[in-house]
Amino acid sequence: MSADQILSVECHPVAPRWIFIRLETQQGLVGWGEAIVPKRARAVAGAVADLADNIVGCDPDRIEELALRMRNGGFFRDGSVLAAASAGIEQALWDIKGHRYGLPIYEFLGGAVRDRTRLYAWIGGDRPSGVVEHVHQRIDQGFTMVKMNATEELDFIETRARVSEVIDRVGSIRDAVGDKVEIALDFHGRVHRAMVKVLIRELEPFHLAWIEEPVAPGYESELVHLISPDCSIPIATGERLTHRTEFRRLLQQGVVDIIQPDVSLTGIFELAKIGHMAEAYDVAVAPHCPNGPISLAASLQVGFAASNVVVQEQSVGLHYNQGYAGLPAAEMFDYLSDPAPLTPLDGHLALTTGPGLGITVNEAAVKDSRPWSLRDPDWRHADGRTAEW
Repeated sequence: MSADQILSVECHPVAPRWIFIRLETQQGLVGWGEAIVPKRARAVAGAVADLADNIVGCDPDRIEELALRMRNGGFFRDGSVLAAASAGIEQALWDIKGHRYGLPIYEFLGGAVRDRTRLYAWIGGDRPSGVVEHVHQRIDQGFTMVKMNATEELDFIETRARVSEVIDRVGSIRDAVGDKVEIALDFHGRVHRAMVKVLIRELEPFHLAWIEEPVAPGYESELVHLISPDCSIPIATGERLTHRTEFRRLLQQGVVDIIQPDVSLTGIFELAKIGHMAEAYDVAVAPHCPNGPISLAASLQVGFAASNVVVQEQSVGLHYNQGYAGLPAAEMFDYLSDPAPLTPLDGHLALTTGPGLGITVNEAAVKDSRPWSLRDPDWRHADGRTAEW
């Protein structure tokens, strides 16, 4: 137990759509975390303020106790807004602990099991296009794995032409670069159950790395009925789940091959626990992280200490960072005093050695960032009905 106390917790929305959390102690230690749910940024900021009221004055070293209080202290609990707020604060607490004792966070989680972590990169955008040109760019950058959205809006029952668009897009990459890259395909919860069956069957010849979020949240129990036992494509999901209890139900079905928890919904220690639970089911972990530098740094700390983390998502060059929906453009390195710890080399990131998260946030850049707000997308089918985006 330290003699220190939490002095302040601040929320800083920064461009392009990230939410940084700065925590300071009475002894002057500063830690950083990152929350998500940018389309509910003001709600997240309010949740951070509410949670801060309950933990200011507490011992910052008692991370698990504080995490439990933030999750369970209110009568109403769970949900992505509260999860993101508490996860960002928890990351900052771990960052402070690392600086207090001069150790990377992975040392508190059992120590490193690897020297570097493999990364993948996004191509194609929300409505995927230009994928062949984009995949060549990613290969030139050193990546050996890419991910793209599978489709635009897709109705409950779709035309053969719309299905062919999906198949032809994946085929164009294979025709252009062969097996130089692995391809993960994100259904993004946009695909309804009848079309899941059709698409999976027709995509099998392309030997995908995985199909991601084949169904929308809340329909995970349907996977056992939708995924054939002889399906050769690994199934991945879990980016919108927040806790072991949700992943436990998913793992018990025996359908999912790769889980994708997001450290800015789970927090660092909970992410590690989820990963260890997945080991008992022989399931891999590919942490979700199309987010900012703090979220990536936090996710990496868990991955460095987890042998079943197979690849890490990251957002360099992601379409959301380039003025998406009228937002100001920004990249991860804009908020780092030294970009080296998060600079990919040959599609990998090396084991960090600095204390805490292993990065130094440029506070001046955070304070100078332009304000932003992000509205919900309004995707529609041709007849005017709302569509999953």
